[in-house]
Amino acid sequence: MSGVLLFSAPGFSAETGGAGPAVESANAEPFDPFAGEYEEELLMVYDPIEPFNRAMFWFNDKLYFYLLKPIARGFRLVPEPARVSVDNFFNNVATPVRFANSLLQFRFGDATRELGRFVVNSTWGVAGLFDPARTQLGWEMKKEDTGQTLGYFGVPSGFYLVLPVFGPSTPRDAVGRVGDFFLDPWNYVFDESWHKTAVKMTDRLNVLSLDDDTYESIKAEQLDPYLFIRDGYMQRREAMIIE
Repeated sequence: MSGVLLFSAPGFSAETGGAGPAVESANAEPFDPFAGEYEEELLMVYDPIEPFNRAMFWFNDKLYFYLLKPIARGFRLVPEPARVSVDNFFNNVATPVRFANSLLQFRFGDATRELGRFVVNSTWGVAGLFDPARTQLGWEMKKEDTGQTLGYFGVPSGFYLVLPVFGPSTPRDAVGRVGDFFLDPWNYVFDESWHKTAVKMTDRLNVLSLDDDTYESIKAEQLDPYLFIRDGYMQRREAMIIE
């Protein structure tokens, strides 16, 4: 599912997302919406604005196939190890988002690991280009965002919502994006908004270039990709809050 959410953070961080495809980080676990203890549960998704959501899904689908994916394929001219290093770098810079939200959820072990990952990868990992914290020490990155924090404190997700460009979301996750915005270090590095947009686009397109055409597979195999992605997104987000 990683390829399904273009710029979605919470899920396609992420998530993931977007036109469909908000792609998760190359280092993130593959998004299998029906994996684990939730695979037998019947998911009831509240989708009162389905016509609007399907229109946004169509828009994101065209954006993905006609603009974003061709650019991402161009990125593949760069050797994969270099693109993985770029992905590692962006993940390292995004540490404050995961660290702060781990603290807010009283997950002190996760917060400590994120801080340790940042110190190790910023030094031993050459400014975050490599991830020795994971490959050598076994310290896996754990995705946390403000939408998850709101869910942790009992804020309901609300109805399913597809955002243009960003992809699958809910009102809770959309509000969470605002919190993530203020925790994102890139917003304090550049003054010009187009600089920030260029950096974020580079990050997401690089992640998309590392994806194995997951979205294309879903389109080919599912009778209704909209329903598959909707149910997978909602189930995945609830699982991430519990984990």
